Amino acid sequence: MDSLYDTVTDAFGQVQQVLFEAVVQPLVFGLGMSNLMEEAFAATGWLLVGLLQIAVMLTVIRALERRRPVEPVVDRSAVRVDVIYTLIHRLGLFRLAMFFSIDPLWDALFGAWRLAGVPTFQLDGIWPGVSDQPLISFVLYLLAFDLLDYWIHRGQHHFNWWWKLHALHHSQRQMTMWSDNRNHLLDDLLRDAIFVLVARFIGIAPGQFVAVVAVSQLMESLQHANVRLWFGPVLERMLVSPRFHRVHHAIGVGHESAGKGTLGGCNFAVLLPVWDVLFRTADFGLRYEPTGIRDQLPDEGGRDYGRGFWAQQWLGLKRLAGRA
Repeated sequence: MDSLYDTVTDAFGQVQQVLFEAVVQPLVFGLGMSNLMEEAFAATGWLLVGLLQIAVMLTVIRALERRRPVEPVVDRSAVRVDVIYTLIHRLGLFRLAMFFSIDPLWDALFGAWRLAGVPTFQLDGIWPGVSDQPLISFVLYLLAFDLLDYWIHRGQHHFNWWWKLHALHHSQRQMTMWSDNRNHLLDDLLRDAIFVLVARFIGIAPGQFVAVVAVSQLMESLQHANVRLWFGPVLERMLVSPRFHRVHHAIGVGHESAGKGTLGGCNFAVLLPVWDVLFRTADFGLRYEPTGIRDQLPDEGGRDYGRGFWAQQWLGLKRLAGRA
């Protein structure tokens, strides 16, 4: 298995090098930013991951949506906005903005920690020999970040101020494979900040971090797909399926607990339902509910979450300020 892992990573590295030399490097030189070549090469890796993800989405996941849709897509303009979110994130535009705005703060913070003598830490160094086994090391970090993602997701549904941002993600009434990245940019900034801090703290290698994020994102695209699919009574409890995650998006089910309108919900796991089982938030009911938020319904107030990208971002800020 390690040889297969090495083969895949080597092939990825070769394609990354070709893409960098043919496209990115000339562009960086043309913009007069040759001092950022190392960062540009890393960005090329994220770009390649995004292109591969979109290719899989358009071929495999889209075919599943056409073959076994949960519901007909009648609001295609809303889906087109989700495509914009996906391109912003998967092609690295959001990460590029993070690089120029937030990353210098993290570099300064961890530089100060090192100067203060704070020891470095590597999660895969706890057990002897694990760091020398790339596949085992990858699985260990995947588990760690999946658990982190579960608790971040719980926080987004627990804290009222955070829900006001995260609600944008749940306001999509026509879920498709493009819906995963439909988030408020401030919500994404908070989540990515936590991920970066934890990634540096537990010592994950940059290449492994890219791989962990890539696997998680591709699975999340499948989970949000408009496809009538579950993984059977056994595998359904081992891997989050589109059915399992759709319950999380269901009106009055997935993001409410202990009564109407109360924050909470079920099925917060990103990859592994075991976290929902362990922390008693799992709902394995075999059903496909309408998605959205209760307060969007006409008889519940008909709250407007925005139609276009900028309207959605603005309304999110207004909700956060208590003005929408």
